[in-house]
Amino acid sequence: MTLIIESQYFPPITLFKKSIELTNINFDLYEPWRKMSFRNRCVVVGSNGPINLSIPVLEGREQKKPMVEVMVDNRKPWQSQHWKTITSCYNRSPWFDFFEPELSRLYRQPVERLSDWNKTCFEWVTGKLGLTIHVDYLKCVSGDQPAIEVVDWRNKLTPKTIQTDFPNAVKYHQVFEERIGFIPHLSILDLLFCEGRNAGRLLMSGTQ
Repeated sequence: MTLIIESQYFPPITLFKKSIELTNINFDLYEPWRKMSFRNRCVVVGSNGPINLSIPVLEGREQKKPMVEVMVDNRKPWQSQHWKTITSCYNRSPWFDFFEPELSRLYRQPVERLSDWNKTCFEWVTGKLGLTIHVDYLKCVSGDQPAIEVVDWRNKLTPKTIQTDFPNAVKYHQVFEERIGFIPHLSILDLLFCEGRNAGRLLMSGTQ
């Protein structure tokens, strides 16, 4: 069984939970770009609540290009801004110092295509989680049905609907939980910084 989904930027924890269940994930790079999605957005949490980190793209949010052709707008210092926010949110988390050297270098890498950046982020996370997930990238045009048994989650995980569509989030202790309560469905970065090497075990045992 293979999960098919659009390319996402440090995706929500829910995606990794489903990937473990199916063991195979296929990113569709030829589906059309859509705004207000996790394609260029990840959600972290600070002392006052959730924070959206959005990557600016050339030609704006209204474009209809295939995801593989969407280019990052590097005229804006988004990498340094995102890393500054991540540092501010998680520098007191149990595992920040452990992941900081590699992740800070990742945020200094040159980026052109959004899908390439998302691939780099996904591979970095799976390596840190110690997960065995077979990853591939669709070579067919969006809408064509590959000759495999699939679970199609394209456009199923969205910032607008994830809270209601997936009510049973993986639970763990968050940095600001005592102050603002538990925030479900954050970026996988939140789980990594809070649980470190235990994150993979939580994903395999939690209910989604």
